[in-house]
Amino acid sequence: MSVSARQSYDDANVFARILRGEIPARKVHEDEWSLAFHDINPQAPVHVLVIPKGRYVSFADFSERASEAEIAGFIRAIGKVARELGLEDGGYRLLANAGVHAHQEVPHLHVHIFAGRPLGPMLARAG
Repeated sequence: MSVSARQSYDDANVFARILRGEIPARKVHEDEWSLAFHDINPQAPVHVLVIPKGRYVSFADFSERASEAEIAGFIRAIGKVARELGLEDGGYRLLANAGVHAHQEVPHLHVHIFAGRPLGPMLARAG
C-alpha cells in the first residue's frame, strides 16, 4: 500500500494555507519547488521551516510521488537556506517528523532548520 493511500493530504493544513497566501509567513526563501519561512514558535534562535510546494505528507510520500526535479529542488533549497543564513560555520540541525509517534503536527512534509546555539544531543539515551 502506498504512503499516499495510508494518509491522504489535507488541503486545510496550515502549510497549504501559507502556500496559497491565506496565512502570512516571514519568508526566507522561495523558488519553484519550495518555500522556507521562520517558525512562529521558534525552538532555537534560528528556527526555519522548509516545505515543498507539492502536496506531500512525509518523506516516504515525497520520495514515492515527487518528480526528480521536485526532489532535487527541495533538497537544494534546504542547503541554500542554511548557506544564506550563515549557518555553516556554527552548525545547524535538520529535523523532519513523520507521523504520530514522531509528533508531526502539520501533515505536510517539512524540514526544521535549528541553529544559533548549542543544541545538545538529539534524543535522550534509552535506559
